Amino acid sequence: MKIDDFRVFEGRNIFAHRKCVKMSVDLEEYKDVPTRDIDGFNEKLLAIVPELKQHRCGIDEEHGFEKRLREGTYIAHVCEHIILAIQNKLGIDVGYGKAREIKGSKYYIVYEYLYKNTAVEAGRTAVSLVNSLIEGTNYEFEKAVARLRKILKAEQIGPSTLSIISEAEKRGIPIMRIGDNSVFQLGYGKYSKIIEATISCNTSAAAVDIACDKIMTKEILKNQCLPVAEGGKVRNLQELLDLIDEIGYPIVLKPCYGNQGKGVFANIRNEKEAVSTYRILSEEFDNIMLEENIDGKDFRICVVNGKVVAAAERIPPYVVGDGVKTIIELIGDVNSDSRRGEGHEKPLTKIKIDDELKTCIFKNNYKLNSVLPKNKKMFIRENGNLSTGGTAVDCTDLICRENISICERAADAIGLDICGIDICCKDISKSILETGGAILEINAAPGIRMHQYPCVGKKRDVAGAIVDMLFYRQQSIPIVSVTGTNGKTTTTRLIAHILGKSGYKVGMTVTGGIYIDNKCLCKGDTTGYYSAKTILSNKNVEAAVLETARGGIIKKGLAYDLADVAVITNITEDHLGLDGINSMEDLAYVKSLVGEAVKREGHVVLNADDLVSKSIIDRMKSSIIMFSKNKDNVILRNNIDKGGCGVYVDGGIVYFERRGAVVPIIKVKDIRISLGGKLIYNIENAMAACGAAIGLNIPYTVIKNGLESFYGDLSFNPGRFNIYNLNGINVVLDYGHNIEGYKAVIKGARKLGYKRLVGIIGVPGDRTDTSVKKIGQISGDNFDYIYIKEDKDRRGRKPGEIASILREGINSTDFNPKKVEIILDEKIALKKAIDTGKQGDLIIIFFEKMDPLVKIINRKLKYGNKKTGNIAMV
Repeated sequence: MKIDDFRVFEGRNIFAHRKCVKMSVDLEEYKDVPTRDIDGFNEKLLAIVPELKQHRCGIDEEHGFEKRLREGTYIAHVCEHIILAIQNKLGIDVGYGKAREIKGSKYYIVYEYLYKNTAVEAGRTAVSLVNSLIEGTNYEFEKAVARLRKILKAEQIGPSTLSIISEAEKRGIPIMRIGDNSVFQLGYGKYSKIIEATISCNTSAAAVDIACDKIMTKEILKNQCLPVAEGGKVRNLQELLDLIDEIGYPIVLKPCYGNQGKGVFANIRNEKEAVSTYRILSEEFDNIMLEENIDGKDFRICVVNGKVVAAAERIPPYVVGDGVKTIIELIGDVNSDSRRGEGHEKPLTKIKIDDELKTCIFKNNYKLNSVLPKNKKMFIRENGNLSTGGTAVDCTDLICRENISICERAADAIGLDICGIDICCKDISKSILETGGAILEINAAPGIRMHQYPCVGKKRDVAGAIVDMLFYRQQSIPIVSVTGTNGKTTTTRLIAHILGKSGYKVGMTVTGGIYIDNKCLCKGDTTGYYSAKTILSNKNVEAAVLETARGGIIKKGLAYDLADVAVITNITEDHLGLDGINSMEDLAYVKSLVGEAVKREGHVVLNADDLVSKSIIDRMKSSIIMFSKNKDNVILRNNIDKGGCGVYVDGGIVYFERRGAVVPIIKVKDIRISLGGKLIYNIENAMAACGAAIGLNIPYTVIKNGLESFYGDLSFNPGRFNIYNLNGINVVLDYGHNIEGYKAVIKGARKLGYKRLVGIIGVPGDRTDTSVKKIGQISGDNFDYIYIKEDKDRRGRKPGEIASILREGINSTDFNPKKVEIILDEKIALKKAIDTGKQGDLIIIFFEKMDPLVKIINRKLKYGNKKTGNIAMV
């Protein structure tokens, strides 16, 4: 068994509405061999991965997978379960997977993931294990799992970040991870917010710098009459001793710039300890400070948006002797608690053996290998930071009003929107002004797991308070996703235009490029995953309209979570035979994902005149808006009768109907891109756009204005039936590239009036021979003269191959072969057609690259204007 490739889907995709990995594999000679027929396979597998015994599998019963193994199942299926079991073994809660045959020995295995690097490596590990079982060789599975744990640790989200993300998801706020660290975008566009752990995009950089400087923090707080521990910076031993003379013992020594309690030595009671500790610290830190040792308990107060939201007492790690075990053995027992993990991976952190811990034990007259007397409790660190092994007890309900006020004033003085304030005092329920307590530090990126998961006491939703602060007003921008075979680019542009008329700064992706507020950021075919992310992550975007193409859906899935409105213009034959999409049913399944990924309260706009679109109606879970050229269309009427909406044409007017209310929107002849009603497909595109705008609650008057002011020219809708008049010869540029596209454009052209219809035809190389030949037949049945050209990007075809098939299609009709020319370069073909054209000709070129053709026409326009003055763009 070997791996061919991996494809990682970070959002909803055609396999699942969740993150998953598609691993393509080749089972080679074992494609038809069940694992029961491989000597010892099943028994060894269950011994190595006993977690598989708990898998219910598709038969949904206890030990279901084990039963399937005994009955006989195949390697790809087994591999899928191993991958999920490995992730579960690492503590990753995933359960979805499936394995399917592609062809012959080729299979794909799809499985859910939370951490992509770990998931991909889990796939490799599973395949290596399976191969070792087949070959009868030893595989060091536990060593592989240990390697996976390291990968997971590097990319795992900490509990603070995870809590914030979870709270955002509960509120329906979408999440995007930025890079592999703990930086995330919550929400989209204008209302999006960036967080890094508990640092928000609103957190002042200056305030963070101040909080990181403990001396400066102390000065600012003292200036505001807030209680702080006396002390200062020490640069050498003499300064240390001089400051001790002023303050007196006991003292605390710690770095001026530090976090997580690293390098903090408290309760130093004599000169020997002070000098020894200073020397230890000075080896690692350049800036060291001394402060008085405040007698009391260690409290962490969390302030969010100027308000105290949680308080906890932090208790240093300790062990209790049993008269038998050594201190290091007792520490091992404490670390065996399932709530403890490495770093911040779990609610509690394992206690590490370091110099600070050894020093603390030594001060108690013990060593690591000492046996602690029975029932003797000994603290093994002098600070209660969770990151060094401490535990937390919630005391939010105990903190007094005076102390709350002090903490809120302190946060305001430093200028932090989110912070953790460390207070030392004997009783948090009494004012520290009266009990002699003090503020020790202010933390700009406080861990919140002690409040979210206290060892004792009530959980406090600090993460919820942070999300509420970030999204105290609007939390989302409207998103419209447009797919279909034909018309999606025009429909996307038209929706964006209407939203622009409604006052939005619109972000748009289409075949021609990425646009924000009508400015092009990037030209090209930008209808995929990464283009959509560009829009969704831009802070200027107030509404997103995304053309979402088949290829992008298959390769990467959807870039957004849920849209407000989805539009499926139609589903007709195109791109069959690519990426495993071999039938219209396959194509409909892919396109339907866009309609499925819509908010419950959102809308899906469907074409009631399109036969294939009918097949996906039952997959839609949101309200449906049907559009049709016929008000009596059965599907349209059924949808309206069920409480849905309809957009249709009747008597030359576009109407909207819902629950018995019929509203006229616009006369068909006033829809600019319909050319007075001649271009039927643009009437359909206009109705689709109308439905989307209604789904977004855009006023009818604005919709009408948008449809009236959107022209079918280079400025508004480049490359979509753009007409140029060159001294009596009309030229139409259109991106039509499939059977239905050709039919629609030719049907519209026939209504314009001409003496001769000239076609410059071509088809992308990734279409089937049958489709290419059919386009040749359509051309032969409709044009009076034909030029055959080819795309520069032949998509795997040989030069002249597509042209030959087109010629074959033309020859199958009654078309005069003398009126066909093959000119492979579309620029040369267009020049020839114009130069040999006659008054009254209508030339249609189905182009690959528009800009070079526009330049040719502009040169012709300029020359014609000098000679005749009879030039115009329709």
